[in-house]
Amino acid sequence: MRSLTPYVFIASLFIIFSCTPPENYDLLIKNGEVFNAETGEFTVMDLAINGDEIVKMGKSLSATGTKTIDATGLVVSAGFIDMHAHIEGIMRIPTAESALRQGVTTALGGPDGGGPSPMGKYLDTLRNFDLGINTAYLVGHNTIRRRVMRTENREPTAEELEAMKGRVREAMEAGAFGISTGLKYVPGSFSKLDEVIELSKVAAEGGGIYTSHLREEGLGLIEAVQEAIVIGREADIPIVLTHHKAIGKPMWGASVKTLAMIDSARNIGLDIMADQYPYTASSTGIAVLIPTWARAGGSAAFKARIDDPATRKKIIEEIMFNIEFDRGGADLNVVQFAFVNWQPDLNGKTLKDWAIERGLEPTFRNGAELVVEAQLKGGATCIFHAIGEEDVKRIMQHPQVMVASDGRLAEIGVGHPHPRAYGTFPRVLGHYVRDEGVLPLQTALQKMTSIPADRLGLKDRGYLKAGYKADITIFDKNTVDEKGTFEAPHAYPVGIEYVIINGGVTIDAGELTRQRSGRVIRKTD
Repeated sequence: MRSLTPYVFIASLFIIFSCTPPENYDLLIKNGEVFNAETGEFTVMDLAINGDEIVKMGKSLSATGTKTIDATGLVVSAGFIDMHAHIEGIMRIPTAESALRQGVTTALGGPDGGGPSPMGKYLDTLRNFDLGINTAYLVGHNTIRRRVMRTENREPTAEELEAMKGRVREAMEAGAFGISTGLKYVPGSFSKLDEVIELSKVAAEGGGIYTSHLREEGLGLIEAVQEAIVIGREADIPIVLTHHKAIGKPMWGASVKTLAMIDSARNIGLDIMADQYPYTASSTGIAVLIPTWARAGGSAAFKARIDDPATRKKIIEEIMFNIEFDRGGADLNVVQFAFVNWQPDLNGKTLKDWAIERGLEPTFRNGAELVVEAQLKGGATCIFHAIGEEDVKRIMQHPQVMVASDGRLAEIGVGHPHPRAYGTFPRVLGHYVRDEGVLPLQTALQKMTSIPADRLGLKDRGYLKAGYKADITIFDKNTVDEKGTFEAPHAYPVGIEYVIINGGVTIDAGELTRQRSGRVIRKTD
């Protein structure tokens, strides 16, 4: 038999290899504008995914997919990481659709001092749920203090401090990413600086971060930022000023100074950052208008103080001050009801509306009396329209500020939530990036993906790379936007076309699927 000539041999090889079938993957994303968070560049390419992992990236891959997504004209980004998420309802709403539809793939829960304790038991239980998103947690100072000291307005004994430190240690060993404080809220408001430093040192030993709802965000904001910087320095722990803002008209513009304080602290070697939601209104309990000393000891103690004429007068006067100069925004219309269990028809209305319905002149004093009445009836969640737009933009542009929602898991038609629960990330991409030009798209995406991933120390999320987890958000940069408003908040955003969690397509062409592939993420993993 004659041997093949070189030309025939080469031709034979060509035929053999040209007939080799293309590689097949579980999921193939083709022709998308893939964002590289390290370089800030967009490149049209394909992504191949097997199981929960990105296994290959490149231009025009010779491949097929068990499922293929044609991402032509769409941006392909790492999934968004929400650095401040109120996911307390995750066991009741495990799908977390209001977060998913924003492009969120991982949420950091337990903010404002409210993280679970004991952490290990909580995370072990949560693992049994079919989660729509990945969840990570902070341990909450307020939770721990309440467990050890109830709501008493005093310093802890040595034994109580050790008990609190033990709970922080348990949480860190169980996989918490750090400690959160809510120094504006009872009982965290009763803690002194030394207590917070000692607990933060324990979190630092476990490689954690410290996130703080500052002691004050209106009057007293500057001093509160300074306090956080001192905690970071003394505990040797990275700091995140969470949902950073300057609230109340007297403080509008103060972000110039607070951001300079962040820069100064970083210049001397301290590790301090912030996160922010893109709205001119906050949302929290109506009790934020009531002085914390008046609520020490719980509901019965508050009622006893209200029943005492002299003490009641002092409480009313301090609420009036807060309505006029702080979160109340100097107008009863600024305070909008979000969740009122004892009178649901107030949802969406304002403190002024309630006063008029009751036949009262909408004065600060009458508003204060209604705040007390609301608290005695069990409290209410409210939206406070008291943040300046220029501060929102200025904070957003700072290189050390990440995007975060501060949103609760929302269900269509339930209550009257802040629209951030549905629209935070699309609002940044649509309103502030595309329409207002406040940020370049590349910078906004880094604030949603790589920067928070680095802050948390996540080794395999926040970037699109081979070997990383397939947490991916695909959106249309020309249409992405929120749809909910303060008047009508219950609306999913538009333009978020695909959301992939650990390789599972959970939002497919804008529609929720049956896929539930979220996981509990522990720092100790």
